[in-house]
Amino acid sequence: MMNPVAYQRTLVVVFGAAVRPDGSASPALARRVGYAAAVAEGDPSVDLFLSGGTGKHPPSEAAVMAGMLDGVVSTERLILDSVSRDTLQTVRAAAAYARAHGYGALQTCTDAYHQPRVRMLFGLMGMASRPLAMVARGTRQLQVKMWLRECAAIPYDVVAGLHAIRRDRA
Repeated sequence: MMNPVAYQRTLVVVFGAAVRPDGSASPALARRVGYAAAVAEGDPSVDLFLSGGTGKHPPSEAAVMAGMLDGVVSTERLILDSVSRDTLQTVRAAAAYARAHGYGALQTCTDAYHQPRVRMLFGLMGMASRPLAMVARGTRQLQVKMWLRECAAIPYDVVAGLHAIRRDRA
């Protein structure tokens, strides 16, 4: 039987972003970590699921996030997913972790343009989620580019997500 206290906890899923050649966080990654840190500092019932594998430059996105949070949020409240390399993998890993550990609420920490796809994938996995509000940054041209990228990714992830669910049930 699950610990009833676990149902009172919130899991904030922090989606990775690029790591720079020198191993530091890109502006997007730093922004996401900053928002997640503020939530965790303000609410001791919040745990942070830091997700992102090693991309073009090491270390993993999750490891960079954990380093940024060192001394800010206790390590017991940080869950590192250094394996997931894309949005669908992150959602699958976070949903499995949240179920296995009985979290009562799930929040998503990513940029506004990414939220619809993230929340759609959590819905496909049978998990309700709430977005963590973040202020948009970057030029208008960058914002348009990112929204268009997300629009193209949604149909792919719907198919891939449904296929993953079917494969998991088999």
